Amino acid sequence: MIDRRTLIAATLATAATPLSTRMASAETQVSRMTASAFSFPALTGNEIRLAEYAKTPVLVVNTASQCGYTPQYAGLQQLWTEFHERGLTIIGVPSNDFGGQEPGGMAEIADTAQHQYGVTFPMAAKSVVLGPKAHPFYKWAADARPKETPRWNFHKYLIGRDGYIADVFASTVEPTDTKVKTAIARALAVS
Repeated sequence: MIDRRTLIAATLATAATPLSTRMASAETQVSRMTASAFSFPALTGNEIRLAEYAKTPVLVVNTASQCGYTPQYAGLQQLWTEFHERGLTIIGVPSNDFGGQEPGGMAEIADTAQHQYGVTFPMAAKSVVLGPKAHPFYKWAADARPKETPRWNFHKYLIGRDGYIADVFASTVEPTDTKVKTAIARALAVS
C-alpha cells in the first residue's frame, strides 16, 4: 500500500521532470510500438489481430472494388499462394478514401475480392486509411514513414518479422513485381 508521503514524493518527482524529457520518453514508447499492437475488424465479423502474425512478414494492402488497380487482387492472391506456406500473411484493407471506389458493404466487397478474384487471404472490414479518422495502424505507419503514405488504392506496407515496416510499395507497383517478391523473400529469410 502506498502512503501519502510516497504518493506526494512521486507526484513532485514527476512534476520536477522537464516536459521535454517526459515527451521524449513518450515518443520512445510510440516508436517502440510494432504492428503487432493493432487489429482490424474482419470482413467476416471477427478480428484480424496482427499479434497473431508476430515474427512473420505481413503485407497490408488498402484495396477497393471499383478501382483501375482492382485487378491487383489477382496478383496478391498469387503472392499468397506462392509465399503463404513459407510464412507470409497478406491482409486486404478495403477503403473508400480514394475516389469513392469502395462504396459497397461487406457483401459487395466479398463478392469482388473472393468471388471475382478468388481471394483467400484475410480481408478486413472497410476502414479509413488517411487523415485524422484513419485506422490506428495507418496512423502508426504514417508516423513511421510520413513520405510513404497511401496516395491511392492498393498501396502496400510490408511488415518485417521484427514488427516494423520493412518496405513500402506504391499503388503502381504490381504485387508480382520483382521488387515486391524480392522484399518478401528477404523478409522471410530474416530469422
